[in-house]
Amino acid sequence: MDIYGNALLDFHKTGKTDILWLHNSYDEPEEMPTDVFFRNEKDMPEIELKALNLCKGKILDVGAGVGSHALILDKKGMDVTAIDISPIAVQIMKDRGVKNAVVQDFFKVEQKYDTLLFMMNGIGLTGTIQGFKNFLEKTKDLIHPKGQIIFDSSDISYLYEDLPMPQHQYFGEIKFCYEYKKQKGSWFNWLYIDPATLRQLSREYGWNCKVVYVDEQDQYLAQLTLS
Repeated sequence: MDIYGNALLDFHKTGKTDILWLHNSYDEPEEMPTDVFFRNEKDMPEIELKALNLCKGKILDVGAGVGSHALILDKKGMDVTAIDISPIAVQIMKDRGVKNAVVQDFFKVEQKYDTLLFMMNGIGLTGTIQGFKNFLEKTKDLIHPKGQIIFDSSDISYLYEDLPMPQHQYFGEIKFCYEYKKQKGSWFNWLYIDPATLRQLSREYGWNCKVVYVDEQDQYLAQLTLS
């Protein structure tokens, strides 16, 4: 069941929702505000605006949600395809005016692009450090020679200031589960990668890594290009 999509649909239709809970593997569940997915350009944080300004050429907006970033790129006249695995989210994108919105699993993409864009820690879909390594290898076939990957992430080691650091896995490997209207979805893996680990793995797998922006919450914006 598309728990996440159902919450987005309620907000799209009525401007309000019940609480969308995000369960996690490290602490108590947290409320996930659904209005954040529907932001317009003036409400977006600087890190996202900087990412959009870096976009060029043929763009793939991965995990596009309800298309807020794709809409801005569309308005700029850029060639953007927005994909999400949620059919409900993709229908909302179309309702909102995204020109090219597709239900698509990123890991089944075969076309080449100039920019692969992962916003709101969309790179987390790689799930684990091994998943991120696989991503770095696979993605070489998905971008043109002068193409780029743009994403934001953060170092979440602060979560373990009062908790023991995981012993048998990378500390940024988290499990999440959505709950909405007393219905819970399946647990899924999500990755937060710290800048030092990102730089190390990028070098190992043949990528140039540039951290182009860091905000006050220690979220950072990265730009990867092929070495």
